[in-house]
Amino acid sequence: MDNTGVTFDQVLTLFVLVAVVAALIWDKMRSDVVALSGAAVLLIAGVVRPIDVQSAFASPAIIALASLFVIAYALELSGLLDRAIEAAVKMCKRLGSAGIWLMLGAIGVASCFLNSTPIVVLGAPVVRDVATALKLPPKRYLMPLSYITVLTGCCTLIGTSTNLLVDDMARNAGQPRFGIFEITPVGLPIALAGAIYLFLFSGKLMRGSIADDSPVPDRRDVDVPNAQVGDPTLFAEQRVFQPAKAAIAFAVFVGTVAVAAAGIAPIAASAFAGAVLLILLRVITADEAYGGLRPQILILIAGMVVIGLAMEQSGLAATATGALVGSMQEFGPLTALIVLYGVTMVLTELLSNATVAVLVTPIAVALAESLGVSPRPFLVAVMMAGSAAFATPFGYQTNVIVYQMGGYRYMDFVKVGLPLNLITFAVAIMAIPVFFPF
Repeated sequence: MDNTGVTFDQVLTLFVLVAVVAALIWDKMRSDVVALSGAAVLLIAGVVRPIDVQSAFASPAIIALASLFVIAYALELSGLLDRAIEAAVKMCKRLGSAGIWLMLGAIGVASCFLNSTPIVVLGAPVVRDVATALKLPPKRYLMPLSYITVLTGCCTLIGTSTNLLVDDMARNAGQPRFGIFEITPVGLPIALAGAIYLFLFSGKLMRGSIADDSPVPDRRDVDVPNAQVGDPTLFAEQRVFQPAKAAIAFAVFVGTVAVAAAGIAPIAASAFAGAVLLILLRVITADEAYGGLRPQILILIAGMVVIGLAMEQSGLAATATGALVGSMQEFGPLTALIVLYGVTMVLTELLSNATVAVLVTPIAVALAESLGVSPRPFLVAVMMAGSAAFATPFGYQTNVIVYQMGGYRYMDFVKVGLPLNLITFAVAIMAIPVFFPF
């Protein structure tokens, strides 16, 4: 690369990046197709090589996500999740409003280890129906359901695709991998602060909307963008409980997490082995496993990884860092961390979390290296801010689900979500330097 000026590869990568971002905001074309189109242009132009595209589709983040999707689908097919929901309904009928909040907490714990989208697709109709049966407004609980699953997803490496993707992109930039619970000391206080705020204030902030008796559609009327989520009907069907399969699926899931947490094998390896084991033990058939993969998300991520590699290899990430935050050197790493978190959070409201993770991670690494400090705190900031999409109903796929199911107004998300953004921002900036020193 020519260090004396801007290269053709940098100009083309920037053009493709702007075009992809514009197309994603325009939202008239499937986001996975947009990402693949950008990757194809970069491949044809020679900015990335075929082996780079191959590595993107075979990246550990893709393998881990695909395998975790299969394990989660096996748990669903066994009827275990439906049983858990039935138990939650009984508890709520006994305890009333407090029971619903306990159920939201339990769903949040599950979201630490399972993808939040199927959990919300499963749990939202239950929360709605239980609230209705108790003569409580469903709107009071559906938005907190989405927010809580996002917050708790930030507590572990496998809680959200954002964390896995940042870890993968950081590894490509020469950084060591994150442990499965390494980010928990930061994610947990953020989740607790967010949950307390939602419990105390979300009802007051939504008072006007709660008083409006808007019709609440049935779960099958929920229109979730296929490009981001996959087919929600996969997770909406009532399953017959099969104790043996449920026990095996749950044991494999716990074993997968334990092996990764103990450092015996990376999460990609343990999850892949767990998914294959479930097929070999006939807990889930190969065809069912393919059905639960949700390829739209995997292809979107792979396409964006290619664009992220182009940013790094062309030098665009380093150039952008110099142009955007060159002045940060006079203020020090803490100010740079605050700016990076803020920019990432704003971008996440406009784009998918996977897109933002891929675009910002190389910049975070280059920024830390330019300041002569550890990239670790900056990577954790991208993980947290990359999922902190609370102020619009379209920033995160679970928001879309409850937005339509609850009959919310757009401004409901602004009223409740914007303070939540600011609270999580403040807690993150206080916690990150403590547990991940510069």
